[in-house]
Amino acid sequence: MGKRAWAALLLACALPCAALAQGLQYNVRVNAPDQLEDLLTDNLDLLRFRGNPRIDREQLQRMARSAPEQAKTLLATAGYYSPLVSTRIEGLRDGEGGTPTVVVDVQPGEPVRVGSVEIVLQGFAGSGETPFDKAALQAAWPLSEGEIFRQDAWEQAKRALLRQVVQTRYPRAQLADSLATVDPDQHTAALRVVLDSGPELRFGALRVEGLRRYPASIVANLNQIKPGDYYSEAALQAYQSRLQDTGYFASVEVTADLSAVLDEQLDAAAGKRADAMAPLPLLVRVVENKRRNVSAGLGYSTNTGNRAQLNYDDLAIFGLKMKSALTLETKKQTARGDFYFPVTPDGYSDSFGGAYERSDIEGEETTVFTVSAKRAWGTPLLERSLGVELLTEQKTVAGQPNVRSTSLPLTYSVTRRKLDNLLFPTKGHVLNWQIGGALLPLLTDEPFIRASTKAMWYIPFGAKSTVILRGELGALASKQKDGVPAIYQFRAGGDQSVRGYAYQELGVRKGDATVGGRYLATGSAEYQYWFKPSWGAAVFYDAGNASDSFSGLHPKSGYGVGARWKSPVGPINVDVAYGHAVKKARLHFSLGFTF
Repeated sequence: MGKRAWAALLLACALPCAALAQGLQYNVRVNAPDQLEDLLTDNLDLLRFRGNPRIDREQLQRMARSAPEQAKTLLATAGYYSPLVSTRIEGLRDGEGGTPTVVVDVQPGEPVRVGSVEIVLQGFAGSGETPFDKAALQAAWPLSEGEIFRQDAWEQAKRALLRQVVQTRYPRAQLADSLATVDPDQHTAALRVVLDSGPELRFGALRVEGLRRYPASIVANLNQIKPGDYYSEAALQAYQSRLQDTGYFASVEVTADLSAVLDEQLDAAAGKRADAMAPLPLLVRVVENKRRNVSAGLGYSTNTGNRAQLNYDDLAIFGLKMKSALTLETKKQTARGDFYFPVTPDGYSDSFGGAYERSDIEGEETTVFTVSAKRAWGTPLLERSLGVELLTEQKTVAGQPNVRSTSLPLTYSVTRRKLDNLLFPTKGHVLNWQIGGALLPLLTDEPFIRASTKAMWYIPFGAKSTVILRGELGALASKQKDGVPAIYQFRAGGDQSVRGYAYQELGVRKGDATVGGRYLATGSAEYQYWFKPSWGAAVFYDAGNASDSFSGLHPKSGYGVGARWKSPVGPINVDVAYGHAVKKARLHFSLGFTF
């Protein structure tokens, strides 16, 4: 036999073996409504085993026969208990060429909907100084009458109900019973949930573990949970967040020591009886940060240019926390050091510090020495502060002689946040008000008063879109502007002001320079569309200006497009804006919008 004949024989033997190794190839077509097609496509054995090398004609026929029952079971989880399901195989007969197709036809019928809902609460306290709000618990039940009864929604509703309770004074609550009675003829489901509260628990005394370098007052002063308060998961989380924000700790864990509950349960099992459950000790475990920390970094800002920064922190200098930074930028150079007292039991955060700053922006050169003190209090939702600072400023404008001034202003600030998410907001608003000035001639060359307000609104516009509105107003009152520090005057333009213009480019023209004005008004409208969870695009329109008079507030506009990315530290914005007044485009880069 020749070589060609041997090759043909080997090929003829190999083809059946290859076909056997690949298994029977077939297609599946599911004819069902869109919301059910994905459910069946993801779970039917016909699709899960497609491509398996062991599938042959007989096994395919067996799976096709069992598919209707399997489909009915899957459809029941979506609320359809009386569907009509049939299957057929096209192209499997002997002599027919091509790949066979299994067709699954589904008529789901009328879905089963939630009929009655009965929530039985066992053991919950109904009286006392702050009775448990049973009505609110029942009103929050997420699976309401008339909704399609889906198995996953039923399980999620029970978990949500239990989660809502265990975060309150009943951390040992549990589902004693749950039953869903389905009536296929009436297409309704009667739901019954029995929730047992378990013991009512209260907080006990504070116990701290892990402190070595820093005083216990740092932990104790931030504790707003008093012995005898009802157990609350939200209170624990808020306390933990406050401790993490201090900077003293690498990690913080705030819990209630439930071992007391376990001891009570063991005693009950042994036949012993207690009049009341023992309070739960409030347990704080911390891992301290190193006392000293040095860090350095390089960066770039489209506002102030290239940046090099060196930070040095010491967390224990005579019981105070010290933070210092040296920042060198193209348009601004800053050296600053601040000392922070531990937060007081009343929630006040006091600090003092000093700073040196030199800047050269739009032809105005300033050198400022500052000594300041500040008291801050409140929460991230409502922050307030009162600060005083002594400034000595030297200013040169467009090559004119230096002007030196001194001022002692006092400033009160309030920031109110009402957002669905503090890091990545999509709904809500942020408002800031500031009022202050140097009203007395004490260490002040020119008395003045200054007020400003900023606002930002997030408005959902569909599932993937958000409209952001932003505005800022400011006014300065003084007999004359000379002698008022430049930082207390108003200018506009830059990444988080009017895009399309350089940083603080908009203001009062003085020769070849731009200086601050008495009045400020800016506004912005932006539309964001998130085509992926972390990636989005934006279009925007900004307008505003600063001037020494209301009549001079001629708005300068800028508009453009941008890219958005939800980074781990907040939204990063990259914008290209066209400044209508200057007739050129400018790149802007910023991280979120904070004030």
